[in-house]
Amino acid sequence: MSEPTRAPSFPDAAQSAHRLTRGASAWPEELDGLGVDTPAGLWAEGDVDVLSIAPRVAIVGTRRATAYGLRVTRSLAEAFARAGACVVSGLASGIDGAAHRAALDANGATIGVLGTGLGHSFPKAHRELQQTIARRGLLLTELEHNEAGKAWTFPRRNRIIAALARVTIVVEAPVRSGALITADHARELDRVVAAVPGPIDQPQSEGTNLLIRDGAGVVTSIEDALALAGLTPPPRVPRGDPNGNEGRVWLALADGGLDADSLCQRSGLPAAECLAAVTTLELAGSVECALTGEIRRR
Repeated sequence: MSEPTRAPSFPDAAQSAHRLTRGASAWPEELDGLGVDTPAGLWAEGDVDVLSIAPRVAIVGTRRATAYGLRVTRSLAEAFARAGACVVSGLASGIDGAAHRAALDANGATIGVLGTGLGHSFPKAHRELQQTIARRGLLLTELEHNEAGKAWTFPRRNRIIAALARVTIVVEAPVRSGALITADHARELDRVVAAVPGPIDQPQSEGTNLLIRDGAGVVTSIEDALALAGLTPPPRVPRGDPNGNEGRVWLALADGGLDADSLCQRSGLPAAECLAAVTTLELAGSVECALTGEIRRR
């Protein structure tokens, strides 16, 4: 991975940062399990009280995620956030970014562990996401404010992600992936490690499938993932008027996805009203419209 030598800087971050040190009340004691690799201290920006939210679950994976990986990540992160967990990831492109965004979209808690100082953003495209997490969640890094990060600082920060989380879930990862480094650290810390299976001919799933072969837990459903952290899914409800057209569409999708004509028929709504309700639910994140034309709950 190339070094982010031209990453954009955040001059205001230095003024809003907090220094966390071992033994202090806000220090996450789980990091002490790293032994000699425990950071000497961390810089934090955002709400330090987020560290008190439990359980913490790391959702990590490749930067070159497939549409399947991104969809699964969004579903997992949203479910954990809605169940009250804190989603931890590394603010990288692909799986990491999708996990953070989904947690925020669900009004949940998220922690971004940086491979740079708080004064920089990498990748550049995540500048706004990093700022949003600083406002609504928590950013952590062991690097000083003006450090742009180097190739080794990103895999190095993965031990912090693993130590913070009770459970680490790898969604997609090729055989040479920083997400597998996170999984290795989690195993060394005797934490729960699980992976999402994928196609055997898909490079992005090669590492996750090997994790499963070597004993990692298998995530075959949202319920599987939540159970790893001792959680149960909250009741699924549409993010719209449950007694209006949105509620009728939601109930019609209870047994699985439908095409538009079948959905109109099952919901008993005229086509225009049915599609308007679908649009409302899609914008709210309750349903999704697949490329095949199928409409299904998220």
